[in-house]
This record gives sequence, structure tokens and C-alpha cells, in this order.
Amino acid sequence: QVQLVESGGGLVQAGGSLRLSCAASGRTFSTYGMGWFRQTPRKEREFVGCISRSGTTRYYADSVKGRFSISRDNAKNTVYLQMNSLKPEDTAVYYCATGTSCGSSSAMYPYWGQGTQVTVSS
Repeated sequence: QVQLVESGGGLVQAGGSLRLSCAASGRTFSTYGMGWFRQTPRKEREFVGCISRSGTTRYYADSVKGRFSISRDNAKNTVYLQMNSLKPEDTAVYYCATGTSCGSSSAMYPYWGQGTQVTVSS
């Protein structure tokens, strides 16, 4: 069993930045890929990005490429989502998830955090 806890969400103006954190516990963090997803009431859960176990591979959704970046600190069992140049359309609940590898399908991730709200005002 793995427990994930996101933090760092909040309200920010368009063009601003936020960094989300996801702290993991329960199993060996370094053996898992980590993903970030987001969801709004109007949309299905959407892939944002992911990072491989070693941190050497990262994938991003086209909508965030060049603005968001994912990193991980295996010593702290934490993965980060740095979000820059935020837009109102980035407003969503952001979830971290963990699975055996890095990919865009939510089905690859059996464990999920509770989510953290990000609101970008125009």
C-alpha cells in the first residue's frame, strides 16, 4: 500500500507560478513512476506529466509542455510539479499518482492522492 499526500495548491494570478509537492509513504518510493493529473467538474481526469523511477524520463501533456516541469527527490520520497506561466485554464484539482512506470494513462497508476486545488485568476 502507498499513501500519497499533495500540497502547495492555492490561488494565483495568471502568469504566476506554483509548486506542488506529493509526499509518498508506505513502500519504496524510488521503485515507482510518478504521475500528475488534473480534473475539473467539466472534464475527465487529464494527464499532466510523469517521471520515471530514476528521474531520467519525463513526459508532459502538450498543454503544459514548456511551462510545467516534474522532478523528484527519492531521498525525501517526494515528487514536485513546478508550474510556471499559469493560465486560467490550468485551474483544476491536481492529483499525484504512483505506478510501476511513467505514462499518460490513468489506468497505469493504482495509487492516488486526495488532490489539491489550483485556481488561476485572470
